[in-house]
Amino acid sequence: MKTPVTDFLARHTFDARPMAMEDLLAEFDRQMEAGLGGRPQSLAMIPAYVTLEKAVPIHAPVVVMDAGGTNLRTAVVWFDEKGQPRIEDFAKYPMPGTTGHDVSAEVFFGTMAEMVAPLSERATAMGFCFSYPAEIQPDGDGRLIRWTKQVRAPEVVGQLIGHGVKTALKRATGRTMDVKVLNDTVATLLAGKSIGLARHYADYVGFILGTGTNTAYVEKGMAINVESGGFDGVPQSDFDRAMDTTLPDCGAYRFEKMISGAYLGTLALTAITMAAAEGLFSENAARAIAVLPALSNKDFDEFTFNPFVHGTALDAVPMTDDDRRTFRALGEAVLQRAAYLAAANIAAAVLRGGKGRDPLHPVCVTVDGSTYYRTKSAQFKSRIEAHIRDILAPRAIAYDIVSVDDAPLVGAAVAGLTA
Repeated sequence: MKTPVTDFLARHTFDARPMAMEDLLAEFDRQMEAGLGGRPQSLAMIPAYVTLEKAVPIHAPVVVMDAGGTNLRTAVVWFDEKGQPRIEDFAKYPMPGTTGHDVSAEVFFGTMAEMVAPLSERATAMGFCFSYPAEIQPDGDGRLIRWTKQVRAPEVVGQLIGHGVKTALKRATGRTMDVKVLNDTVATLLAGKSIGLARHYADYVGFILGTGTNTAYVEKGMAINVESGGFDGVPQSDFDRAMDTTLPDCGAYRFEKMISGAYLGTLALTAITMAAAEGLFSENAARAIAVLPALSNKDFDEFTFNPFVHGTALDAVPMTDDDRRTFRALGEAVLQRAAYLAAANIAAAVLRGGKGRDPLHPVCVTVDGSTYYRTKSAQFKSRIEAHIRDILAPRAIAYDIVSVDDAPLVGAAVAGLTA
């Protein structure tokens, strides 16, 4: 049924299903194939140099580190007979280089060695989930490409992270440790392998949908970091293009900007601002929307879910009930499209792996991220899973979507034990 909102969305080339699902899956696969063949377009397809063939040993302790923000977490992990991780000696520290001033490479690695030193008495291997841009090496180390999240350790750029930690630890304690470096999406994939000790999965996929998004899957035994946030195979709407021009990385990570938590609130604000300018909101609401400085994903989701909620940035907008209906319709459209695209991303990875034909041995899809699990509006999580079911069930592909607590730590432990 045509409404002012549906007409507005059509005028601005916004569709909750921007292309046919089969065409979308084919484009994902085409670009994945190109990246694997050394001709990357928008999908980097980076080998993680992690294989899935080795069994995860039980009752074997391994040191883990997880660095991906302002905090760095350490622990010792081992797995029981059921694949349940046992996390011991857990500690959390400030990430070196996040205290407001530059630190040298010597201080950076020395600080990490101090954190690990007490744990190195319990294990000689470490899995390091390092969620900054790094080029993973064939020997399992990772060379830092650049820092993000305001880490100030410029001398570390270009250095091998695992080697730096090992060298500093040897200097401080005399002990030697093997270090396996991996990113958070590959760690999420590997976290599912611990469940596989009891479930006998045929294949593994990792998917993160939080502040950002990414996917990992297994290609011929090797874990591949897809870097799916960069996918450019989906047509953009006027809202996407308008939002992108306001961002410092204009033109990059187009897919991530359509589905992840860092952008959905801003995308929704772009849409409602344009709708207000075109008369879809009352005059009072339109004036307030025009000067609204920002809209977080959390506030956007809260208000879309309950347009009478208080305590969000939208308290500043005086809305009639019709305004609330308009906002909710626009917000749900943004989230419905995100769910459709996220499902295509997950399904494309499952299909690329080529497994799951035997229901005794399904594909394990481990999903992590606050946007996936905490978004309330548009029946977001169940909508994603319904789309996946619509894609995979007719193909007779068996799969499980699972959540693993502390996935970065657990996945890093699997990597450290099977490297």
